[in-house]
Amino acid sequence: MLSLLLAALIGALIGLSLGMLGGGGSILTVPALVYLLGQNPHGAVASSLVIVGANAVLGATLHLRAGHVRLRSALLFGAAGMLAACAGARL
Repeated sequence: MLSLLLAALIGALIGLSLGMLGGGGSILTVPALVYLLGQNPHGAVASSLVIVGANAVLGATLHLRAGHVRLRSALLFGAAGMLAACAGARL
């Protein structure tokens, strides 16, 4: 029970800092999961992808509903980034 409360507190602090700074979730989440919550590094990286991805989807949805997103530009930018990431991983 204590570890769940600690995880919730750490998550809230990371969320607060991301909200104020606007990005860099994995740079904070992975060390917190490894050093504060005792996860192994591989599990922490995978968990971080889910955690940061879920937060990104929520934030994007809220901004899209508010009319702050240029959807065409965002999709083009995202697609180019994904293709380049795949190419970089293959190299």
